[in-house]
Amino acid sequence: QVQLVESGGGSVQAGGSLRLSCAASGNTFGIIVMGWYRQVPGRQRELVASITTGGSTNYADSVKGRFTNSRDNTKKMVSLQMDSLKIEDTAVYYCNLDQLWLGTKCDYWGQGTQVTVSS
Repeated sequence: QVQLVESGGGSVQAGGSLRLSCAASGNTFGIIVMGWYRQVPGRQRELVASITTGGSTNYADSVKGRFTNSRDNTKKMVSLQMDSLKIEDTAVYYCNLDQLWLGTKCDYWGQGTQVTVSS
């Protein structure tokens, strides 16, 4: 089992910045990808950014150039730096971790943290 604990988030005006962090604990062997999803009420959860153990990154088109996802493999942490925030970035952000353990792919989620961007 893996536990994910998120920190950061909160409220900010449009154009501002926030930083989210997520720490993994428990059985952290075999981590493949760590990343962030977000969800607004009535809509599906969508990928924001992900990063593999090797450092390959993937971003949603809507956040490219504004968000930076980084990973500390030693500390089993991932951080999302969000700059030039827009009102449409308002959502609950979830940390996500994919693990391959004993031939089984497992998927873990954090508890979610609210990000609110106002005008």
